[in-house]
Amino acid sequence: MEAKAQARYVRVTPQKARRVVNEVRGKAALEAADILRFAPQAVAVDVRKVLLSAVANAKVKAEQVGETFNEAELEILEAYVDEGPTMKRFRPRAQGRAGRILKRTSHITIVVGTKEDKKKGDR
Repeated sequence: MEAKAQARYVRVTPQKARRVVNEVRGKAALEAADILRFAPQAVAVDVRKVLLSAVANAKVKAEQVGETFNEAELEILEAYVDEGPTMKRFRPRAQGRAGRILKRTSHITIVVGTKEDKKKGDR
């Protein structure tokens, strides 16, 4: 059973979010949640929420179809961070100039599934 979760417009730069997502890509879902719980980066909280949401989505999907569900079998099949819209702000600088500040946003996506789902995707 494959399930997906997204967090859009997260106020963190994609570069910082990718550092955290790269650490958990390909790992078991529960192991990744534990890694994220103790990661020092602030974005780890958001990534963990998306991961747990994807696991919950997989559970609901399995119940609808009538399949047995085991959280321990779930793995992170895909995890990526896309760039969202950038908010442009201005800060006063010397001699009447304005300095541009870019407040970047991210879209975090995580897809979880079992090993059979991974094999189906490889074909």
